[in-house]
Amino acid sequence: VQLQASGGGLVQAGGSLRLSCATSRRTSSNNAMGWFRQAPGKEREFVSSISWRGDSTIYADNVRGRFTISRDNAKNTVYLQMNSLKPEDTAVYYCAVGRSSYSGRDVTGYQYWGQGTLVTVSS
Repeated sequence: VQLQASGGGLVQAGGSLRLSCATSRRTSSNNAMGWFRQAPGKEREFVSSISWRGDSTIYADNVRGRFTISRDNAKNTVYLQMNSLKPEDTAVYYCAVGRSSYSGRDVTGYQYWGQGTLVTVSS
């Protein structure tokens, strides 16, 4: 399984970005998908996840109401729409495929990872 994350870049505080993560195989095979991020000097943290049907989503408290996760299984792609960005959102964002039906916040629940895309939010 290969994952290709894209859409990162430099944006001013209050701006928006949409991240995409394309997978190399059908993601409709009962696998949830997740987004994580890692800022310099910090541990990787959970951002959001979505069930394989797309009918269940989870958000970290610090992004809820600003970020929206979605997926298009026909295109083997998961998205993360990020609005009202803050400087503290600056990080490398990673997409990941959950183990079986796992869609929680634990990084160990994800088995395949993309290479990451850098998001930089200036103040």
